[in-house]
Amino acid sequence: MNERVRAHVIVSGRVQGVFFRAETRQAARRIGVSGWVRNLPDGTVEAVFEGTRAQVDAMLDWCRQGPPTARVDDLQVQEQAATGAFSGFDVRY
Repeated sequence: MNERVRAHVIVSGRVQGVFFRAETRQAARRIGVSGWVRNLPDGTVEAVFEGTRAQVDAMLDWCRQGPPTARVDDLQVQEQAATGAFSGFDVRY
């Protein structure tokens, strides 16, 4: 149950200019996952979440909704092996 997992996600919809990155960072810190989030040039948001299965699943559930001003049309998830490379959760630019 405490197995660490990693999810690499791409979120599409109205997800830039709506505080998606800042709200993702707050949610990640509250849930306890590590990793990062950033905007991509094509208008999507990319993120990597690492934590227990329950923590990562909670972040994926959060991303399916996003902050109140966002509109999430699609969430692509690629599971990867956890590496323990992150010490916290950051917004990348």
